[in-house]
Amino acid sequence: MRDGFSDSDASAALLPWYDAHARDLPWRIAPQALAKGARPDPYRIWLSEVMLQQTTVAAVRTYFHDFTTRWPDVDALAAADDATVMGAWAGLGYYARARNLLKCARVVAQEHGGRFPSDEAGLLTLPGIGPYTAAAIAAIAFDRPAAVMDGNVERVLARLFAVEVPLPSAKPILKDLAARLTPAQRPGCYAQAVMDLGATICTPRSPACGICPLRVMCRASAMGIAAELPRKAPKKRVPTRHGIAYLVRRADGAMLLETRPETGLLGGMLGWPGSDWAETPPAEAPPLATVWHDPAREVRHTFTHFHLRLALRLACVGQDATPDRGEFLPRAIFRPANLPTVMRKAWDLAQGAWPED
Repeated sequence: MRDGFSDSDASAALLPWYDAHARDLPWRIAPQALAKGARPDPYRIWLSEVMLQQTTVAAVRTYFHDFTTRWPDVDALAAADDATVMGAWAGLGYYARARNLLKCARVVAQEHGGRFPSDEAGLLTLPGIGPYTAAAIAAIAFDRPAAVMDGNVERVLARLFAVEVPLPSAKPILKDLAARLTPAQRPGCYAQAVMDLGATICTPRSPACGICPLRVMCRASAMGIAAELPRKAPKKRVPTRHGIAYLVRRADGAMLLETRPETGLLGGMLGWPGSDWAETPPAEAPPLATVWHDPAREVRHTFTHFHLRLALRLACVGQDATPDRGEFLPRAIFRPANLPTVMRKAWDLAQGAWPED
């Protein structure tokens, strides 16, 4: 921060701003309600934080409402069927989160009596909870003075202190600064205030410095470089991988699907039988011997670390077809919406291209 300001000045300026401008989020207890004695539900805070990893607030709202309607507490989620939860998660991506969600719910229900640990150390022992999520739950749900670090917080601190070391190298520096600024009083509100500030005012492009409650303390604003921070290391080339998806429709309308391995991308999700995904076009690896139709259509999808180009092969088979892998899912229970996004894209592209249509 600029000379003449202390660490406590940041929370002293930010908390009144948060009281007036806090975002209305379905998992959040408003600061006015907190002042009257309302308390956050750790289950809802945990669920929202897991959903928000690599995902926007706008995308999460509907999923959060659906999950909390179907499974209103951690015991209900712990008792849910794996496939049902994975289907409800479809479209949020990063499916390892959904698998860990169930593992964590069951540990909390079975080993902690349905109560989440209230401190970072205890939270870090739970499946799928890393340093960021542990800090967020400890601060927001239990009002512990934990240094919560997400992209919004990193951006605010990089600008406030004019940290020009590029990310990700700057992360330890920013984490130390976050710990310094976290107040003993109302640390949960403070953590949410910094995140809200980054989401609404200290935005990646064209930050609204003129209405920022921290402007007078901000070194980057004074230096005229706020929009340039945080700096980032040059991005590595994102490779492209290729694969083949085999879509099979049986005479009675059943579809051939397989459950992907628990580890790896889309682990535990239903999907079309297919080839490996590699940087060179793979050899054909059909799940059964039949006449395959090439519709000359290609799924294009981007994961975190690579682009995927997925060629389609379509077949309509008789009632006696016996696949080498996968199982036919009856038409009455096949739900394309429950497929992960890349598999649903394949389904959508296949429409109108089936050899018997």
